[in-house]
Amino acid sequence: MSSLSASKTLSGAGPSRYSLARMNISTLLWTALLSLTPISELRGGIPVAVAGGMGILPAALWCAAWNALAAPLALLFLNTAHKLLYRWEAYAGFFDLFVEKARSKVKPKIEKYGYWGLTLFVGIPLPVTGAWTGALGAWLFGMGKKRALLAIWAGIVMSAIIVSLVVGLGLGALSIFVKEM
Repeated sequence: MSSLSASKTLSGAGPSRYSLARMNISTLLWTALLSLTPISELRGGIPVAVAGGMGILPAALWCAAWNALAAPLALLFLNTAHKLLYRWEAYAGFFDLFVEKARSKVKPKIEKYGYWGLTLFVGIPLPVTGAWTGALGAWLFGMGKKRALLAIWAGIVMSAIIVSLVVGLGLGALSIFVKEM
């Protein structure tokens, strides 16, 4: 590979082997599922997508789009099926335990900063933060649905940027150990 073509590939100009169109369907489905799952969200989806061959920007966009579905799904569940399921003692006990943990995490930020606090809570990619817990917090504190969704989506963008930077810098740091041929 000539130095000119190597620089084109590294700079992103020219054809890329890391595009969304070149991904296999299994990687796309797994990253979508990880991004939509409450435990992993973007912290799991973006690294798996990049490890599967997707570029960081397409991975961030793909995973953020799937993660953005979590908040409306959570609010829909809480306003419909949750009311029916809460009649069962086992579900109610589990839900109440989970809600207390979520409330203790979300409450300080929402009480102090309101919708901006919700954005920060969702945007900082730590365990038990993210779109699912943010939607639960918004529901618990009676925040307006439209404004809460906008705050959560802004947090998802923030989280996607942070996770992408960590993944990109981590992979870039490892490149000093890999010899290009």
